[in-house]
Amino acid sequence: MNRPVDIATKPHVALQSYLDGLLQEATEELDAGNDLLDGLDDFQAAVLEEQARDAAVQQVVRLAPVPVPVPVAVATPVPLPVVAPEPEPEPAPVAPPVPEPMVALAEPLVDVHLPAPVGAQPPAVTSDGRPHWAAEPFECLLFDVAGLTLAVPLVCLGSIYSLAGQELTPLFGQPNWFLGILPSQAGNLKVLDTARWVMPDRYRDDFQQGLQYVISVQGYEWGLAVHQVSRSLRLDPNEIKWRSHRGQRPWLAGTVIEHMCALLDVAELAELIASGAVKHMQHTQASAKPSAQPKK
Repeated sequence: MNRPVDIATKPHVALQSYLDGLLQEATEELDAGNDLLDGLDDFQAAVLEEQARDAAVQQVVRLAPVPVPVPVAVATPVPLPVVAPEPEPEPAPVAPPVPEPMVALAEPLVDVHLPAPVGAQPPAVTSDGRPHWAAEPFECLLFDVAGLTLAVPLVCLGSIYSLAGQELTPLFGQPNWFLGILPSQAGNLKVLDTARWVMPDRYRDDFQQGLQYVISVQGYEWGLAVHQVSRSLRLDPNEIKWRSHRGQRPWLAGTVIEHMCALLDVAELAELIASGAVKHMQHTQASAKPSAQPKK
């Protein structure tokens, strides 16, 4: 008699059959996978061999000297120190021209010169040895020099200048009787030490003190330095004690007894001054020459 089949097991059989089928497939896949693994082992070995070869090549390449580019020394311009240019020296300031001091020209206090008479000029001296201006009464000017009163004919004089506020300009190399230059409207006037000429025997240096006036002499570029100017007066030739022999005082023409004064002959004084200047010049030139060496 047949065993009855339990219907309840049919689903179990179906499941088992399904699992068996899956198992079969899994086994087949496993075998196939094993075959694949066997193939992969060979492939992997080949890959590893290639990788080893590549690593060796890379090692050789790594060990090979790699040419290192040598940096080329490029000349770098060295900045030179900047030297500031020396400033050009500023031109020295040009001082404005110093104006020459204005020299105050001495103005004459009075013109005392009398014009010469019209006509032929008389000789310097008359037949009796008197000056030509003493042929008839004449005007004189009285002035004092170191206490000595002198009378000078007006025809021989020019102008009277005051020394107040004036300074005489000295000149180098002049004789001691030359006091200096007095600038005047008529030109530079050479001022003479009158006392040194008219009283050389009793002259003192203090005679140069207190000089107040300069009297210019007509026809000459010099004037007489005096202490005081007194007055003018008219003299008669007969009132004068004339000197026939001038001796050591050629400038003394005579004396006026009434007025106790000496009459000055300007022409003789001019010659005396000129000769004194010549002697001074000769003495100066002689002293300037080197002394002769004595012969050995």
